Amino acid sequence: MTVHRYEPIPTAQAESTVQTTCAYCGVGCGIKATVNTEERKVLIEGDETHPANLGRLCSKGLALGETLVDTGRLLHPKVHGEQTSWNHALQTVAQGFVDTIVEHGPDSVAFYVSGQLLTEDYYLANKLMKGFIGSGNIDTNSRLCMSSSVAGHKRAFGSDTVPGCYTDLEQADMIVLTGSNLAWCHPVLFQRIKAAKQQRPHMKVVVIDPRRTDTCDIADLHLPIHPGTDVALFNGLLSYLAQHNAIDEDFVQAHTEHFTEALVAAMEDAGQRPVLAEQLGVADYQLETFFQWYAQTEKTVTVYSQGVNQSTAGTDKVNAIINCHLATGRIGRPGMGPFSVTGQPNAMGGREVGGLANTLAAHMEFDHPEHWQLVRDFWKADNLATRPGLKAVDMFDAVASGKIKAIWIMATNPVMSLPNADKVKQALKDCPLVVVSDCIEDTDTTRLADVLLPAAGWAEKSGTVTNSERRISRQRALLPPLGEARPDWWIIAAVAKQMGYGRAFDYASEAEVFSEYARLTATDNNGTRDLDLGHYSHLTLNDYDSLPPRQWPLPTKAPLPDGDQRLFGDGVFFTPSGRGRFVSVRYRAPATQVDSHYPLTLNTGRIRDQWHSMTRTGLASRLCGHLPEPFISIHPKDAGRYQLKDGALADVTSRQGQARVRVQLTDQVNLGEVFMPMHWNDVHASRARVAALVGEYVDPTSGQPENKYTPVQVHPWYEQAEALLVSRTPLPELDADYWAMRRVNGGYLYRIASEQHPADLDKQLQSLCQQGDQQLAFGHPERGEFRRAFVREGQLYIAFSVAKQFGTRDFSWLGDLLEGDFAATAMRALLSGKPDQQHSQGKLVCACKQVGYNTLCNAIREKGIDTVDALSAETTAGTGCGSCLPELEQIIARERAHEAA
Repeated sequence: MTVHRYEPIPTAQAESTVQTTCAYCGVGCGIKATVNTEERKVLIEGDETHPANLGRLCSKGLALGETLVDTGRLLHPKVHGEQTSWNHALQTVAQGFVDTIVEHGPDSVAFYVSGQLLTEDYYLANKLMKGFIGSGNIDTNSRLCMSSSVAGHKRAFGSDTVPGCYTDLEQADMIVLTGSNLAWCHPVLFQRIKAAKQQRPHMKVVVIDPRRTDTCDIADLHLPIHPGTDVALFNGLLSYLAQHNAIDEDFVQAHTEHFTEALVAAMEDAGQRPVLAEQLGVADYQLETFFQWYAQTEKTVTVYSQGVNQSTAGTDKVNAIINCHLATGRIGRPGMGPFSVTGQPNAMGGREVGGLANTLAAHMEFDHPEHWQLVRDFWKADNLATRPGLKAVDMFDAVASGKIKAIWIMATNPVMSLPNADKVKQALKDCPLVVVSDCIEDTDTTRLADVLLPAAGWAEKSGTVTNSERRISRQRALLPPLGEARPDWWIIAAVAKQMGYGRAFDYASEAEVFSEYARLTATDNNGTRDLDLGHYSHLTLNDYDSLPPRQWPLPTKAPLPDGDQRLFGDGVFFTPSGRGRFVSVRYRAPATQVDSHYPLTLNTGRIRDQWHSMTRTGLASRLCGHLPEPFISIHPKDAGRYQLKDGALADVTSRQGQARVRVQLTDQVNLGEVFMPMHWNDVHASRARVAALVGEYVDPTSGQPENKYTPVQVHPWYEQAEALLVSRTPLPELDADYWAMRRVNGGYLYRIASEQHPADLDKQLQSLCQQGDQQLAFGHPERGEFRRAFVREGQLYIAFSVAKQFGTRDFSWLGDLLEGDFAATAMRALLSGKPDQQHSQGKLVCACKQVGYNTLCNAIREKGIDTVDALSAETTAGTGCGSCLPELEQIIARERAHEAA
């Protein structure tokens, strides 16, 4: 029997402060964590010395310490639901993969990995699958967020290179934000831009987005283009630049190729500007303003994200943007360039080490024979894969069809996030071997696993991540792993050893893994490849532990950089000719269109305080109060057309699936368009996975799914009864027509709706409630009202209220009743169904400072407040991360309008 030793990573000492990196988006913010190891408590602050955030953090980052709990953690290996030893679990995984490969070949197995992995984890997963199993079948959930950007970069630059730096956002005279709700999805970058604009008011900000989001709070111009029309817009811009002598002819001639072909295609798309404006859905004067500003402003940065990438034309959209920067020579110099911002903390690191199925490690490619030979020789991998593997959607299609018979899913939740998610769910149910390594025990995907491997969580892991500006930062372990959890790199290496590849996976630490990867990037490089970490090829453990945040490239022959690094400022690219490539692109409509059956266009994305499938953010009660239930945003006129009421429930149906969510009326979406967040899953709600609605249409080049354009229909769903329930522990499986759960201080708050009559729903909920020492009850059967509380030793254990309908009334105060002793005032509030003064601050608006809507409105009325600064001074709202500031402005405007009326 093979024994896999594990030496715990050195963690912080009691009451020490550790510099590490945030667990969330691709901004890669530095964190100062003050650690109390005995109590497993961590106080989080922004690291003012880290170049990415300079001390700023968003609401999610500030709440990280509250997520470091043992609630819901996967603590021990499990095989077929039974706890087992690590050795048995590893043997089961290794033997299952070996047997499958022997019988069906290496392409019958696959890994599906994640931007939540550290670079060292990613590197070993790729090395095992491509290098030693001999298949390209490893892909990542980053395929869903930025693979179109990768493909566009390669077509234009010859490499997957992000040329710019965050400081460009502060040095630019114009910033174009397209397909990016930066205020909610990358809040720290938004705050940096906002501060720069306040210091330099002449800086112009253009927001291109079908929705009017909080990002528009700093916009000088908002272009609410029709979904999917980005290529037509930027082709129109390129045509305008040529017609108005705004092309940098010298740069184009000296440093680019294929300009004429790209311009011809752009001009064919552009046509007459009034016609283009109508096609885009914007006013002609708006289009003229944008084109004119762009032509006149040399220092222009175009920031783009999922609204560009997540499309069947995503790669073409990226190249349409890059074409405009190449045409004006605005690339690689301070304050200018195309800038892809990534969604996950290590999406960039995964791209670097070959986490995508169509790439080799270290930014090398299958279609370059010299790259393939270099990787083969470096790894001593006689079985190195010779061709790309299956991309994410194709991979799970292969699971569904039975071609892939064993899959290992690491740190991600494809049953919740992949398009046509119900099909993915069934595919995993039918797959002979499903292995999942995760730090969370109960997710949509772990429920389908044959083998569960407990992975270390964010605060327990040590390694590196790369942010959106190519800056490598250390993630340092703060706490020892809970239970038997292990780092992902160790788990991968242990399985590899069990499969017989011990010599190639014999690492004493994550530092050894990183140094090997760095040596690979530098091998036979000599400036021919963008990614070069030669300076890190022979790090000692102390060197590794003390690595400062630093941008690559870091070639051995050059001095270590002091400050920012940009690429392509010299006009030299990584194409065979050394020139930047224009790519001819034409507008293509989305793969599927609205019709009389599915007349609305569904867009999806993140909300302010939540992250991915809420397995982490859902643990912090203050992050759950702002938008507590799954919802669909729809324009009031469309709501009238489809008989939808604000706060009521509705069924959303596409050609793929169905969801049931709350209706939110807003004029921030255009007529004919709706928006639904991506976060809810089967653990947090009854039926709210937006990915179940999304089709499997993908970009033909990148393989990235079309998440921003799904035809749907929306119809009201009418309940007979509703319930609100608070409990100190999660309910056992809840059989209700609709439910949504969120964390509150001391427990959980459920909102439930049913086709049963109120009395029947009351009986059902009573059967779920464990009896306490005392039961308090109030009933008004004629009105369909029932309220019950179960008290143990002077504390409220579980309580619920049933009514025919609650409507839009705020019940967030119910969650406060679980804190402390069950006082008489709390009992009166619960049984009357009305909050007392202590519990009446209203729906949460500011997550950082825990300030509610009623508190803000009362301050505005009582103090005559008419500015955000005054409201912040009075209530502290908005003095944390600042993400709620646009909403504070909206609340002031509404209150002033009410007064005027």
